[in-house]
Amino acid sequence: FDVIKVMLSHPPFENHVLPENIPLNIVYEDEALLLVNKEPGLVVHPGHGNYTGTLVNALAFHLENLPMNSSERPGLVHRIDKDTSGLLVIAKTEAAMTHLAKQFEAKTTEREYMALVWGNVANDAGTIEGNLARHLKDRMQMAVFDYPEIGKPAITHYKVLERFNYVTLVECRLETGRTHQIRVHLTEIGHPIAGDPTYGNGTSRRGPDATTRLFLHAWKIVFAHPRDGRLMRLEAELPADLQAPLDALRLHSSRGEG
Repeated sequence: FDVIKVMLSHPPFENHVLPENIPLNIVYEDEALLLVNKEPGLVVHPGHGNYTGTLVNALAFHLENLPMNSSERPGLVHRIDKDTSGLLVIAKTEAAMTHLAKQFEAKTTEREYMALVWGNVANDAGTIEGNLARHLKDRMQMAVFDYPEIGKPAITHYKVLERFNYVTLVECRLETGRTHQIRVHLTEIGHPIAGDPTYGNGTSRRGPDATTRLFLHAWKIVFAHPRDGRLMRLEAELPADLQAPLDALRLHSSRGEG
C-alpha cells in the first residue's frame, strides 16, 4: 500500500484566529450579544484564501472568549456573503449561542433584505423554492436543483417595493439560510441582482446609475433576546453606495425617464 504524507503550509485556521484591529460598525451590544452592520467586501470568517482580515479576526480583537459554534466559527450565529452588507448577530456567551442557534433552526427569527434586481418582476409577491448545492461545473457558485436528493432545501419569500423602467426594488425574507440563497433564487426566476459579479447574465455584473457593487443589504432582523426573551427588532438603513443610485432612479422615474 502507499503512504501519503501531507504537509500543511498553514495551521488549521479555526484554531488560530489572529486578533486584528478592524473597525466594526456596532448597532447594538449588551452582555449576551453584539449586532454589527457589516461593510460590503468584508469576509465573515477565515477560510481558504482569507485567513486574515475577516469579521472573526475583528471580533477576536474587540471581544474575549467568544463561544465556538459547531463550525468552529467564534460567536457567529449566522452569516452573510462577503459582497452583502447589513446586520449580523454575534453571540458573546455559550448560553446566548445555544439560544440563538435554536431560534434560527426553528425558523422563529426574521431576516429581511433589500435587493435591486434586473427586469420587471411580474408578481407583487411570491415564494421561490429549490434545493441549493454547488454548481456542477463551477464549484465557486451555487445552483438550484429539482432533485430532492441533491442539495439542501431553500425558501425565499419576496415582495416588490418599487418598480422602475428596467429594474425592480424587492424585499426578500429568508425562511432558510443557504450560501448565496437570495442571489441564486432571484437569478433562477430571471431577475439577477444588479451589480452581482457572479450570477446571472452579463448585465448583472453592472448596476444602474453608478451602482458599483452587489445591491443586496440585510436591513432588518427580528429575534428573541437570549436572556429575557424580549423581542429584538433592529434595522440598518441602506448604505450610501446603495442609497445614491436608488435616489437617482427615483429622480429619473419622477421625470418620466425610468
